[in-house]
Amino acid sequence: MLQYSVYIRHCASGESAVVHINRVRMIVPDDGLVSIVKITDKQFGDIVNIIGKKAKPPPTAPMQLELF
Repeated sequence: MLQYSVYIRHCASGESAVVHINRVRMIVPDDGLVSIVKITDKQFGDIVNIIGKKAKPPPTAPMQLELF
């Protein structure tokens, strides 16, 4: 098994991703293991989630907040 926890971070550009990857490199423990996968917005949008046999109703969409 590869994962214990999964975290996601959106980076608007490849340069931004490099900054965050370097931050992780600086703080990972000596005996730690961190795997980073970079994917595009399109690839993220194509993720297929398979969830057990009981179907849950989709969550209701939150109200949109408009700022002017």
